[in-house]
Amino acid sequence: MTILLGNRPTSPEAAVTGDAPATLRLADQVVAEYMWRPDLPVALSPRPYLHPVRTLGGICVTELMPASHRHHLGVSVAVAEVDGANFWGGRTFIPGHGPAWLDNHGTQAHARWLRRTPAQIGHALHWTGIDGALLLTERREISARRLADDAWMLDFGFTLSNAADRDMPVRSPAVHGRPGAGYGGFFWRAPTPDAPVRIDAEAGSGVEAVHGRTSRWLSVHGGAWTLVFIGGTERTRSDRWFVRTRDYLGIGSALSWDEPLVLSPGSALTRRIVTVIADGTLSPDRAAAYADELAS
Repeated sequence: MTILLGNRPTSPEAAVTGDAPATLRLADQVVAEYMWRPDLPVALSPRPYLHPVRTLGGICVTELMPASHRHHLGVSVAVAEVDGANFWGGRTFIPGHGPAWLDNHGTQAHARWLRRTPAQIGHALHWTGIDGALLLTERREISARRLADDAWMLDFGFTLSNAADRDMPVRSPAVHGRPGAGYGGFFWRAPTPDAPVRIDAEAGSGVEAVHGRTSRWLSVHGGAWTLVFIGGTERTRSDRWFVRTRDYLGIGSALSWDEPLVLSPGSALTRRIVTVIADGTLSPDRAAAYADELAS
């Protein structure tokens, strides 16, 4: 298979040389770097991630491997447990015990490039357990588009397919009884801003209005920047949001909360999150307008 970069045909593998990051560009400006084959300790559940992601004004709105949570990697797909394998990084929550270090960390490994243009990345990945067994395959589509002079959108979609001959349960710590810990899926680790964080959503304002709940969109205002997270499909919008502002600033769209999500052999799940990255403050009305425009 070949893809076109300009008028020159090239193979997907030739689109990015060595292990250098792939970049997303709008005109001549790099707005995000995609680390597609990072060199990471196994305890961090190695996986591709986006960092830095910047506003059009140049402000970085992601954080990488902070001291308190080394396994938080910018923007990534991170799942606490897939059939016992940890694709989140760090400790694993054990019912009746709590978080513990286990030798169970998985890896999301590059398989091949599907698409590579200045504003688009198509990536095929293999999710393997610590023993090298293939559990899931992934098709990932990431793209960037300018929305206004002060805002652009990051469109992040992924399809996870069961690659094994058995049911593949996807679980969060909340499934195992840890209250409020429904994290696992698309996850964005944001930097802690100097100004107080404000959370707005279609469901209301404040963390309590949206954490563990569904909402068509939510916005995070960090003083000099605003992020608006939008469920890009009807199925994605039925997932609950994980929002944390205490200790760190993290936002995720949860694949499982009270119950495991079980993929039968040969089945797949697809999710899509659209994020508006803006300089300055976006009002709830403008965030809602973006949701109207960008959600399928």
